[in-house]
Amino acid sequence: MHVLITGANGYIGMRLIQALLEAGHEITAVVRDARRFPVASFGKNDGRLHVVEADFLDAATLRNLPQEMDAAYYLIHSMGSGGDFARKEEQCAANFSDAAGTRGWKRIIYLGGLAADDGPLSEHLSSRRRVEGILRGSGVALTALRASIIVGSGSASFEIIRDLAEKLPVLVTPRWVHTHCQPIAIRNVLDYLTGILEHPETAQGSYDIGGPEVMSYLDLIKGYCEVRGLKRLFLPTRLLSPRLSSGWLCLLTSTSFPLARSLVDSLTHETVCHDLEIREIIPLELLTYREAVGRALARIAQNHVPSSWIDSLAAGTLSPRLFDAIKVPEHGVLRDSRVVPLMAPRDEVIARIWGIGGATGWPSMNWAWKLRGIADKIVGGIGIRRSRRHPEDLHAGDALDFWRVMLADRPKGRLMLYAEMKLPGEAWLEFAIEDLPGGGHALRQTATFRPQGLLGRLYWLAVLPFHGILFPGMIRSLASGNLKAGV
Repeated sequence: MHVLITGANGYIGMRLIQALLEAGHEITAVVRDARRFPVASFGKNDGRLHVVEADFLDAATLRNLPQEMDAAYYLIHSMGSGGDFARKEEQCAANFSDAAGTRGWKRIIYLGGLAADDGPLSEHLSSRRRVEGILRGSGVALTALRASIIVGSGSASFEIIRDLAEKLPVLVTPRWVHTHCQPIAIRNVLDYLTGILEHPETAQGSYDIGGPEVMSYLDLIKGYCEVRGLKRLFLPTRLLSPRLSSGWLCLLTSTSFPLARSLVDSLTHETVCHDLEIREIIPLELLTYREAVGRALARIAQNHVPSSWIDSLAAGTLSPRLFDAIKVPEHGVLRDSRVVPLMAPRDEVIARIWGIGGATGWPSMNWAWKLRGIADKIVGGIGIRRSRRHPEDLHAGDALDFWRVMLADRPKGRLMLYAEMKLPGEAWLEFAIEDLPGGGHALRQTATFRPQGLLGRLYWLAVLPFHGILFPGMIRSLASGNLKAGV
């Protein structure tokens, strides 16, 4: 079959593409920016993977979408993009529905949220249901799969549980941790998403998908601790409202405040399967929660996480339009630029640059980077806990602590980062290997800041003393091939 996948470079999309390629299908992956889509990560391209650029928030960009698809997966969401995410989701769904109806696509497959059919819902779950209704009104046969918590390396829910369990010896537990859910392993989600193609009788149905256990969110944290062998003390409290809980999660985990708020609001609603018909149509060996956690941890230990929620642009503050201007601004900016001859082999220096951040840390005043991340969290930013997708590999669009990778040209030794922290302006950090006139190579390190008004200029002046220590140490450390040299 020839299938189309929207949200192709998202958490589910990246894994689904691999699963469908292994099953022998031809795929058209729809992304907002093809430069952010790592085609090479799917192995040698045998002509079955095509990439199309389109933004479903902008109907004018949809003209390149193909005709006559056997199936089209709708995997778009905007939950982490702020308070207007519901409007964005409805607009995307409406534009997608128009495209599906006019291009002769045979069926739509949608992965939505699991919740009761009656009673009030959170804004996130309500938006998911509205999207399902818009897709069903397209005139194209719709299969809707509704899932609760998805457990897998890199999923937002799993990473939040992991952060809490790993970092806190004592966990304060608000009332919502006793809400029930039915977690499902990412492996089984992919099994359902791929298996549904072979069952045309499901083309007009909605199905609940979940794992074999109904658990509370407190059970999820305790189950993770058991798998990891962690001893934790749990202190119940009634003092944490959903809003306070959102701030608590934002400060302690890698999630942003908008995403934390949406998640906590949804966690007050039970997400348990009411209809198990899908298990008869597609019989699977459903992984238990602890088995799913074990598999996720194994992938993390092997540095083999195919996709992560942090790499979605919806998880940060970057506008996709910034990828159209790879060159850093030259006018109206403040700049700190330094050049140092390489004191280590070129490839070794590039490897050091590509390894900065995450668990490795930063090569100069790493404590200061952590402190800046904490400050960013306090004011509602993303902080430094997003870490990175892979300890040695970077692609354009990857999240790297509180930076976003704008350009990663490893053969040329050029890496450009854009700051997604809260700032009174815009900031870039760039590394580039240059040829020296008399032979050899040098490393150029450039920090650029475009201030917004007087506050932005005062901010730059306030951090100059730190830059005067941090930046020289960082470039010397990287140029020497020793990440510890400037610490």
